[in-house]
Amino acid sequence: MQAYRVQGSFPNGQTIQEFTMDVVASDEADARHRVESNFGSRHRVSRRFVNILSIEAINPADSSEPKVISAFRSGTAAPDVVATESSKDSEEE
Repeated sequence: MQAYRVQGSFPNGQTIQEFTMDVVASDEADARHRVESNFGSRHRVSRRFVNILSIEAINPADSSEPKVISAFRSGTAAPDVVATESSKDSEEE
């Protein structure tokens, strides 16, 4: 998987709304699919009305999109849960 920055526009009412979106995808075709799917879901815009101007691979560190940051987070795992004495006592009751 790789991070992509997609730029383009779509009709939003009587205006043309420009957008820039960072997505995590396997290739450019997948990035296009994810953007078109997103606008279809959020704004009810048909895929043929989403005008994509550019798709470029980016360094994930350059993105501020939470999904991109989460997908490329360094190998830090969640801390282990350690049972304390007080929690053991309450379980026995």
